[in-house]
Amino acid sequence: MILTHTLLDFFIETRKHSETICFPLETEDYVVQPIVDVSPPKWHLGHTTWFFEEFILKVYQPDYKVFNTDFSFVFNSYYETVGKRVIRADRGNMSRPSVQEVYDYRKYVTSALTELLSEVQNTTLHEVLEIGIHHEKQHQELLLTDIKYILGNNPLLPKYSDTFQEHVPEKHAHEWIPITEGIYEIGHANEGFCYDNELGRHKVYLNDYSIANRLVTNGEFIAFIEAGGYQRFELWHAEGWDWVNKEAISAPLYWHKIDGEWHHYTLNGLREITLNEPLTHISYFEAFAYAQWKDCRLPTEFEWEAAQHLFSWGQRWEWTESAYLPYPNYKKADGALGEYNGKFMVNQKVLRGSSVATPNNHSRPTYRNFFQTNLRWQFTGLRLAK
Repeated sequence: MILTHTLLDFFIETRKHSETICFPLETEDYVVQPIVDVSPPKWHLGHTTWFFEEFILKVYQPDYKVFNTDFSFVFNSYYETVGKRVIRADRGNMSRPSVQEVYDYRKYVTSALTELLSEVQNTTLHEVLEIGIHHEKQHQELLLTDIKYILGNNPLLPKYSDTFQEHVPEKHAHEWIPITEGIYEIGHANEGFCYDNELGRHKVYLNDYSIANRLVTNGEFIAFIEAGGYQRFELWHAEGWDWVNKEAISAPLYWHKIDGEWHHYTLNGLREITLNEPLTHISYFEAFAYAQWKDCRLPTEFEWEAAQHLFSWGQRWEWTESAYLPYPNYKKADGALGEYNGKFMVNQKVLRGSSVATPNNHSRPTYRNFFQTNLRWQFTGLRLAK
């Protein structure tokens, strides 16, 4: 892979966009970590910078001087191969390094890497660069969803932005799309970027099925709530029922009933729910229970991929009924980058599509997102199948 101006521009644009996302924040917002799954914005900015420093600059620039020798410990996420790190739950306890020092770190690494790229032509370096760019794009989505959780759990429910658009109604009526039984090709096939978990491409046999042409809406889910969906144990997995009762779950994340009307916190602040907007911030448990209530089911990730060209997608990460497992002949990369996906292939469900928080040039029909069954701080929704 020859470094083109397009790839270099892609790198620079990506670095700038992370900072654009953080522009509306106050300094205090950068440090908060309400729960273990949410990382402080300051940590995201540092971690994505450390990735480029650790896997490119320290490897391909012999005379490179690290910005701060403590930052590998502070900003490593889960790479056992690289060394010790601050445990995930403690990321919000670090008032230092300061926000300004993290921005100085970003500038230092971006400048050093831009200079290196102008001097060195190395195929492997460029491949790691592309992974690093998409790694930062993943964290841009996490930045937005983590910022929403931070602000959405502030008692003042402050708004993040006047312009960010989370909810766009799908205006077409609900219909079922029939898919004929047969053999379908699944997995990444073209020359564009993909993660290793999208390889290798393989055949699956699918029985006849139908899949909804649109996502489940807020109004439809309110009907589930009003029908006692959160109180009917027969709709839930045993683990999901335990979760509902232990956590006192009675509505999607960010929903508030005020004077008898449903409201939800959005990045634009607290507002009344619009019934025909697509539902979001639900767990796999909730998606499964709703599908049971409708006498339907969730599609498998293979059913979703085989049909995705027949419906509009991209507003919500869509829960599927598929466990996150390797495709046939999957092979992890050697070294630290081999920890990127493979070691998480247990106790997680696959989500397909993308969301309103997914940055440009980062989604594709074969993308396999994955989360634990109880998590719902991402822009998650559901599409029914039968």
